[in-house]
Amino acid sequence: MTVNMKIDLVGKKSRGLAMGLNEAAGYGAVGLTALLTGYLASQYGLRPEPFYIGIVYTIIGLLLSVFIIKDTRAYTLLEAKQTSIENNHKPDLWWVFKETSFKNKSLFSISQAGLINNLNDGMSWGVFPLLFMSMGVGLEGMGWIKAVYPVVWGAGQIITGPLADKIGRKPLIVWGMFVQVLGHIIIGFEWFEPLTSGVAGSVFLGIGTAMVYPALLAAVSDTAYPAWRALSLGVYRFWRDMGYAAGALMAGVVGNFFGLVWSVHIAGVLTFISGVIVWIKMKELKY
Repeated sequence: MTVNMKIDLVGKKSRGLAMGLNEAAGYGAVGLTALLTGYLASQYGLRPEPFYIGIVYTIIGLLLSVFIIKDTRAYTLLEAKQTSIENNHKPDLWWVFKETSFKNKSLFSISQAGLINNLNDGMSWGVFPLLFMSMGVGLEGMGWIKAVYPVVWGAGQIITGPLADKIGRKPLIVWGMFVQVLGHIIIGFEWFEPLTSGVAGSVFLGIGTAMVYPALLAAVSDTAYPAWRALSLGVYRFWRDMGYAAGALMAGVVGNFFGLVWSVHIAGVLTFISGVIVWIKMKELKY
């Protein structure tokens, strides 16, 4: 809903900026919390101390949403009125699901890129702790490896979000996927000693994801019409966040049969293929 509301507020020309700020806040907090919980776990154990942070976050978020945030539906209705009538009908959910998932080539390419992008993140949460701890990296070092990825991802979107408004969504999505591949190569082939490889690879994964993330959301909102934009974003988010589960499942199955490092290799191959699909299929819209 925060994504929908920011898109409602900023209009067509600043969607990348809005998405960059929204995702930077979210994933920057993920990274800082990963670092903090890693420290707490190394000092006090895995529970309950690290969980206190989540309880505080939840209470603060609830209070802000109840007493501060105002609805933005009126902005959507205004934009819908300014859009041509023939393209502004409000279809049902099944129509939007098909359109976003596979019928519209641009929305299909965006949705699969979102899924693969989050597959990388889901894989990293499942594989990186086991992989690097097996190489002798301690809890605090593991906290750094897991923190660097979302911190770079979060902070980078402050730059890549408005950049998507200037140079377009497609270049950032394509090259962002390829930068993530480089991160997989550094980690999978262990270019340096384990902790250094983990941190360096996570930096590239973070940079690539920062390039991709706000551009994907902005691209969906460019393509979908106001009357069904929230539905389309919901379907895109379904596929994108399904990547977390797909990444964890892939990592478990592949790691069990072939070893954990092969989970990293396969994620890298899938990421490369996904970038090529966007390169071929996605149509850039200009405003």
